[in-house]
Amino acid sequence: MKTVYHFGGDARHDDPRDAERQADKTVTGGKGANLAEMARIGLPVPPGFTITTEESLRYLRDGADFSDELRGQVADALAHIERSVGKTFGDAGDPLLVSVRSGARVSMPGMMDTVLNLGLNDETVQGLARASGDERFAWDSYRRFIQMYSDVVLGIDHGLFEETLEIAKEDKGLYADTELSAEDWHALVGEFKAIVETELGKPFPQDVFDQLWGAIAAVFDSWDSDRAKVYRRLNDIPADWGTAVNVQAMVFGNMGDTSATGVAFTRDPATGEKVFYGEYLINAQGEDVVAGIRTPQYLTSAAREKAGAKPLSMEEAMPEAYSELARVFDLLENHYRDMQDIEFTVERGKLWMLQTRSGKRTAKAALKMAVDMVEEGLIAREEAVRRVDPMALDQLLHPTLDPDAPREVLTTGLPASPGAAAGRLVLDADTAEQWTSRGDKVILVRVETSPEDIHGMHAAQGILTARGGMTSHAAVVARGMGRPCVSGASAVSIDRSARTLRIGTRELKEGDEITLDGAKGQVMMGIVPTVEPQLAGDFGTLMEWADALRRMRVRTNAETPDDCRMARQFGAEGIGLCRTEHMFFDAGRISAVRQMILADDEAGRRRALEQLLPEQRADFTAIFDVMAGLPCTIRLLDPPLHEFLPTRDAEFEELADATGLGVDHLKRRAEELHEFNPMLGHRGCRLGITFPEIYEMQARAIFEAACDVQAESGEAPLPEIMVPLVATRRELQILRTLIENVARQVFEEKGAQIDYLVGTMIELPRAALMAGEIAHEGAFFSFGTNDLTQTTLGVSRDDSARFLAPYVEKGIFSRDPFVSLDIDGVGQLVELAAERGRATRSDIKLGICGEHGGDPASIAFCEKVGLDYVSASPYRVPIARLAAAQAALAARG
Repeated sequence: MKTVYHFGGDARHDDPRDAERQADKTVTGGKGANLAEMARIGLPVPPGFTITTEESLRYLRDGADFSDELRGQVADALAHIERSVGKTFGDAGDPLLVSVRSGARVSMPGMMDTVLNLGLNDETVQGLARASGDERFAWDSYRRFIQMYSDVVLGIDHGLFEETLEIAKEDKGLYADTELSAEDWHALVGEFKAIVETELGKPFPQDVFDQLWGAIAAVFDSWDSDRAKVYRRLNDIPADWGTAVNVQAMVFGNMGDTSATGVAFTRDPATGEKVFYGEYLINAQGEDVVAGIRTPQYLTSAAREKAGAKPLSMEEAMPEAYSELARVFDLLENHYRDMQDIEFTVERGKLWMLQTRSGKRTAKAALKMAVDMVEEGLIAREEAVRRVDPMALDQLLHPTLDPDAPREVLTTGLPASPGAAAGRLVLDADTAEQWTSRGDKVILVRVETSPEDIHGMHAAQGILTARGGMTSHAAVVARGMGRPCVSGASAVSIDRSARTLRIGTRELKEGDEITLDGAKGQVMMGIVPTVEPQLAGDFGTLMEWADALRRMRVRTNAETPDDCRMARQFGAEGIGLCRTEHMFFDAGRISAVRQMILADDEAGRRRALEQLLPEQRADFTAIFDVMAGLPCTIRLLDPPLHEFLPTRDAEFEELADATGLGVDHLKRRAEELHEFNPMLGHRGCRLGITFPEIYEMQARAIFEAACDVQAESGEAPLPEIMVPLVATRRELQILRTLIENVARQVFEEKGAQIDYLVGTMIELPRAALMAGEIAHEGAFFSFGTNDLTQTTLGVSRDDSARFLAPYVEKGIFSRDPFVSLDIDGVGQLVELAAERGRATRSDIKLGICGEHGGDPASIAFCEKVGLDYVSASPYRVPIARLAAAQAALAARG
């Protein structure tokens, strides 16, 4: 199988399969495939060749060695370039020079810098000077090559060369590189070579073939570089994709005032507006623009005039080359049917195309381009829906920091929940609630949060924790509430007694103002202005198209009327998870909850439950009102009891006053309830089995609220009562009977009737395996993939941040399994449970309500399994709607 493919010049394919492989970005990378395609459609592309991604993986696998087969194919490809341009590589008279670039199948900006002018040495530089008739250009090109090659291939600090260049300009009283003469560049080449010899202990390589193979090796090695690994991890790019190598004949933008180089987009990548957007530099090479070595000029006269800039635009300075470039822009966008990111060079008035690829863009621009291109007839609605990255919508769903506002970054943690928020820092949940009630905006800062902090998290504008990962309690709850969150900010140290916060060497006191950027994980001093999201227009249009294409329904995880309203604004079609335990941490209820838990007998528990019943009924009434007849899955009380118990003496004393029991008695009772592993202890349905009066109260509150809302509005709510942590059929049978008995009682008392369902959350491996049996008792399954992941992997979600990152880096997991579903393991259990549940009950309703319900990759799996719906936190509902549409389109092929 060929591993080197020619493009441009006299390139042709004897075997049709080679043409297919060359056009396949998985084989030749995005850059290589597009270069070949541009050459095929007749654009001016310097001839070159591409070494496949497969070869890079073989090289890394086999211990950094080049095969004889590869060396032979590269020699043939080099001969192709020589024939096409009429020059010979390494010729001292008129040398062929080449560029070497990396090119993965998707754009990975910053993975490896380009090497230009490869093939220059002490002899060929003389030949370049004679052939071009420009000695200054030749020596400028040589110093650029030494500088780039030394940085990218030899690993020498780029700054050493920059510092030497700046000193040379200062000594001559010059400002711009273009002011240096041929003699100046000649001298600098000598200094640059001396730097190399000092740093490496050997001279700069003079053999042009050694130079070429060194650059090829650098591209292959770049795939395993630290920055490539980070980029792959952040963008979910598999390690087994590899990168291609593109070697191309040089064209020169630094041959005087009729030459230039530039980077351009066929539309504005920030706004999506249909205008040519880009920059160029006269008498420069490509890296001058990309690296910001010189200040570039505007591409169009309109952009220059808008900015009030003085240097002429390319449209004004090089009208013929610009006119040809504009023609190419339109041709490429129509050909690829997408906004293109283009690199070009003008050599003595002639335009050359060096690259085109689908350009990176903001979420706002992506939406506008997708909708505009449908209206222009360039793409169909289905393609528009496929084209927008669902996770990019996060940029639009939350307030963001004003990009023009100054900011003083104190530290950076993990970007756990997107959005931006500012306020006075507070160090506990009670203070957050108190200060908010008096009109202050606050940021809750904790070492880590727990369910006891729920009221403070809800009151706060944002949450900052010193510990925890992307799936910690703080991160999960913050995303569900739509609060910005920065977690795992290890530089944060809290002194609760002094009510101070130390970040590095900076000490802040409670009440000082800070700002969080949850999308970047940044913590900033003071108040940084924010910009509110705009969700109409293109956003609404694309969501309508997505809704028409998707099969699965999208619900929300919510337990407050505000969350429900927000979710409905974002298009939620019901509630997939209402976590009733979150309702019990309110300061006005926690005392009654504690009385219930610490009661010595059923009578004591029932007295406490009588206090909670009207509160629960009001909760459900408010939710049913907002949801207006949409299905609402309500999970009965689930968390470990210890989360509700008092921990401080003041809390025990307050409880003693309320109950008339002694503090010592209450402490002994709390000790009796202590569990060694509460997450696997007395919680979920086990609580309902041993203390049935708790679930009786909740069921009564649900049914009474539903009847009241039906009587008031005439619209019947549709409650789906979910029993948590079921492992056996008998557990669900007992509790389903309890719920049905309560329903009959309430319906008789109210003289009303409503439809309802009883089902369970599948969150234990045994429940998944026994799903066929459990389905006899449950009308629906909701997969609680957060706990199912914990119990399947034997990994605590809140503790996993300490070791999961290395697991992902080492390829043990492709992604954090609490962020994206472990399809090979946990996914098998979901698929098995769905299959066995349907075998027993063909009309069983199946959904997913874990955090994975807002993850596009997990949603694609849910579509494959045929689940009826996914449920996500309110701010992830639009993401889930778009991802569900894309999954449906993918399933259709």
